[in-house]
Amino acid sequence: MTTSDSGGAEAGHDFIRDIMRADLDAKKHTEIVTRFPPEPNGYLHIGHAKSICLNFGAAQEFRGRCHLRFDDTNPTKEEQEYIDAIQADVRWLGFDWGKNLFYASDYFEQLVTWAEHLINAGKAYVDDQTQDEMRASRGTLTEPGKHSPFRERPVAENLDLFRRMKAGEFPNGTRVLRAKIDMASGNINLRDPVLYRILHATHPRTSTAWKIYPSYDYAHGQSDAIEGITHSLCTLEFEDHRPLYEWFLANLPVPSRPRQIEFARLNLTYTVLSKRVLNALVRDGHVNGWDDPRMPTLAGLRRRGVPPEALRDFVSRIGVAKANSMVDVGMFDFSVREALNKTAMRYMAVLRPLKVVIENYPEAQTEELDAVNHPDQPEAGTRKIPFGRELYIEQEDFMENPPKKFFRLTPGAEVRLRYAYFLTCREAIKNAAGEVVELRCTYDPATRGGNAHDGRKVKATIHWVSAAHAVPAEVRIYNQLFKSEAPNAADFAADINPQSLEVLHDAKLEPALADGNSDEPVQFERNGYFVRDRDSHPGKPVFNRTVGLRDTWAKVAQKG
Repeated sequence: MTTSDSGGAEAGHDFIRDIMRADLDAKKHTEIVTRFPPEPNGYLHIGHAKSICLNFGAAQEFRGRCHLRFDDTNPTKEEQEYIDAIQADVRWLGFDWGKNLFYASDYFEQLVTWAEHLINAGKAYVDDQTQDEMRASRGTLTEPGKHSPFRERPVAENLDLFRRMKAGEFPNGTRVLRAKIDMASGNINLRDPVLYRILHATHPRTSTAWKIYPSYDYAHGQSDAIEGITHSLCTLEFEDHRPLYEWFLANLPVPSRPRQIEFARLNLTYTVLSKRVLNALVRDGHVNGWDDPRMPTLAGLRRRGVPPEALRDFVSRIGVAKANSMVDVGMFDFSVREALNKTAMRYMAVLRPLKVVIENYPEAQTEELDAVNHPDQPEAGTRKIPFGRELYIEQEDFMENPPKKFFRLTPGAEVRLRYAYFLTCREAIKNAAGEVVELRCTYDPATRGGNAHDGRKVKATIHWVSAAHAVPAEVRIYNQLFKSEAPNAADFAADINPQSLEVLHDAKLEPALADGNSDEPVQFERNGYFVRDRDSHPGKPVFNRTVGLRDTWAKVAQKG
């Protein structure tokens, strides 16, 4: 089911896959059928990637199938934009549902028929209480709920009212259909849950055909049963809903009996995965849309340059557990670096330029030097980079009064220019404010290629770009959106990192990066991994930083 893997891969081992393997061995099923059931009320985020990889991956490994099913039961929050984006994200992550694309709305007629089945069996009733009244009578974890005054309505009256609800006769909020289960149950989800509510709204697929919509708890399990899902995988917050899931399956004439299994959701440091918060970030302008590279959405990660194989690797590393835990975001960055290091071609770019004039280099001369495209892939070949009298280097690669162990460029010190020559700084030119704006240097012509024939050594190699050939670019440096390791979702705005985005308007790139609109990742040597943004235009490319080169989590992983 992935674009990169062949079907029938050997199944891995975790508690869910072990259950599936045991069920197949016991002949409970002839094949494994799973589903990924997103609500189309927002964009998918990195937490969804874990569920996608689990549902599609396990089905693939057991030579089964995975359905993509939209839980489109709340038209006030759902949009076609989200449906399209979700499909694009799942495909980008490397999975394909084939012919198995479904919607809960496909089953609206069947769900209504089964609701009437419950009414006729005396197991559902129409309740006229307000939401506040129902909430007050629901009870608490230590006190039982109270019966609705409408709980014992005759079957015929319930059936008539429900059909009139369906016909659109009543305003929003005036009536609901509830299951009649147990108002004294220790599990609050079994205290006569709502099956249908009245909602006059336009649905993305069914328009205004429906005036009532099923609850998630009612629609979900029955949709699973209709599709023949064998294992319905949910995150831990649905564990308390499982008795209700099973009650519906036991009390309706469903064609199959799926098994619900819960697993731990993804929690990531410096990250909020609440849909409410993500919606608010976009709506209130804290970010520039759902695909802002600071967002944990799959669209945002894709725009930031994260490759899908890095996400799959990350999900594989964190595994599938039964208990919630917090994952260090550094572990995710580690997977991103691991993937990009293998694929990203190397280039030179100066993000914060400082001009260098090589005084003993001929003024009219330009030469071409050979640069390696990828140090671990000889087959990637080399490219030509121009070199001349005037260059740009990084501001941070020069210090006039350096501390100990600063081995880059300083007055009188010699460094190696990557692929080029040894360079010695002779003078720092300053502006009226005392800031260094230019360096006057000399080079050693005998060190072409970056090696001295007399055997002398230098302690630093710095990158550079020819000033005459430099391509001006905008570079966007993205950092964590939140400044706290565990952001407060209730007051998320106060936790937003004011340094989450730094835009460098005067970066200088080597000429090979001038043209094209490729979204292939690149490494700016000594700066990090970057990708061209869609905001690029002829003459002024825009690059987003995917991740820096520093890798602190790798040290933790090695110690572990």
